[in-house]
Amino acid sequence: MLEKIKAIAEHIRKESSFNPEIGIILGSGLGGLVNEIEVVKSINYSDIPGFPVSTVKGHGSKLIFGMLNGVKVVAMQGRFHYYEGYSMEDVILPVRVMKFLGIKTLILSNASGGVNPNYKVGDLMILDDHINLMGTNPLIGKNDDELGPRFPDMGEPYDKSLIEKAKKIAATHGFVCHTGVYAAVTGPTFETRAEYKYIKYIGADCVGMSTVPENIAARHMGLPVFAISIITDLGGSDIPELITHEEVLKVANAAEQKMTIIIKELIKQ
Repeated sequence: MLEKIKAIAEHIRKESSFNPEIGIILGSGLGGLVNEIEVVKSINYSDIPGFPVSTVKGHGSKLIFGMLNGVKVVAMQGRFHYYEGYSMEDVILPVRVMKFLGIKTLILSNASGGVNPNYKVGDLMILDDHINLMGTNPLIGKNDDELGPRFPDMGEPYDKSLIEKAKKIAATHGFVCHTGVYAAVTGPTFETRAEYKYIKYIGADCVGMSTVPENIAARHMGLPVFAISIITDLGGSDIPELITHEEVLKVANAAEQKMTIIIKELIKQ
């Protein structure tokens, strides 16, 4: 795994000498943030040997290098999911590669289903913790000490100082922005009513199919992480509501500008 990571990072360096400070992974329908980046270099995933390719609608397949609010960033326009058939090793590979390219902080975004009754469609939620319901962990297997410790501490999965800054930014702009717990499931099915109720009962505020493996990989390597969700649908009601991926993308696109403002100002700070 380590040799593969180093080989991919070296290939990318040959394509561009750009040294990013912050890594960004964009979720379903949230790829528009790249329009705010002063692009220096764009590389298709398919042109990077050993790199996976996004297969889900609403996800691009490019690695974008450039300036965002005066800061050097690398953004993944499209992530990889366990439900696509990729191994956990593949899902977290980009995080490992970005670390070897020099990033010091990782920013994650996603679209998720709200289970907290106080949430509304289109609200934002900053992650301050998570629950891993994926039935596996990306660190299972032999540990490489060059990447991180065998038993990384997860007491603070999301950086508290970044959370506080983001909350102030949201308040300044008058955005509804909650702070809560994200539950990660494998998908690709949306949850049943009973599953939504269970997820709410165990303490989560929203549920999605990504983010947690990437967070674990980043924390394993000592990277501070900030993550934000757009609540694109609500689950757990006794009255069934049809949820489609198209509707998720529609809501994500509509709320994306609020998320973009928070990320841009957070990066600037």
